[in-house]
Amino acid sequence: MNQEKVAEFIKKIRKENHLTQAEFALKYGVTYQAVSKWENGKNIPDISILKQMCEDFGVDLNDLLEGSISKKKSYKWLIGGGILVLIVLLAVLGFFFFKKDQDVFQFKTLSSNCDNFNLYGSIAYDNQKTSIYISNVTYCGGDDQNRYTTIECVLYEMDGKTKEEVSRYTYDDGAITLEEFLQNVSFHIDHYSDECKMYLENGLQMEIHATKEDGEIVYYQIPLTLKDNCGV
Repeated sequence: MNQEKVAEFIKKIRKENHLTQAEFALKYGVTYQAVSKWENGKNIPDISILKQMCEDFGVDLNDLLEGSISKKKSYKWLIGGGILVLIVLLAVLGFFFFKKDQDVFQFKTLSSNCDNFNLYGSIAYDNQKTSIYISNVTYCGGDDQNRYTTIECVLYEMDGKTKEEVSRYTYDDGAITLEEFLQNVSFHIDHYSDECKMYLENGLQMEIHATKEDGEIVYYQIPLTLKDNCGV
């Protein structure tokens, strides 16, 4: 996913429709601060929100995910003409819809299997690749006012006792709270796999390692639940 293109897209459609950030936020059930982060490229909306935006404003979601924004094409039936023209037209349309079915993205929702954290996530896949998107991670396990000098959030793929790192987000630029850190955490792993990848139950997991100012390390483990599985 091209995060800069997504930011440009959101800002463009909001301004073209004469909406303030607060009005746009209300339309999609988020805060105006979230809209500001979207437009500045600091974060991206959940895939379900992006999909709704594309439907609302006539933009092809697959183009947006690939980094090129284009208006949805509309096709009108030609009236009249001979039987031969009709057969050719049906053949062309049949090929178009067959090709579209081969390339269209499918989505499976990721959620936190942990009472202390909420997040928006999804796995997008077509017949050529699988991509992972996770954003809007929030901590709801209490009032953690500790300030941390270093925090790492790591995404792993789990296979029994084996875990393989997928991606990580690291902060080490001065003391920060967990809530402040999470506002900037997102994972956008394009082309993670060359195929529709199957995942074991709880096959993805996030871990947070946070070092306090006194050197104490706080550790959080966040198993992720995939609603259905690739191809289901």
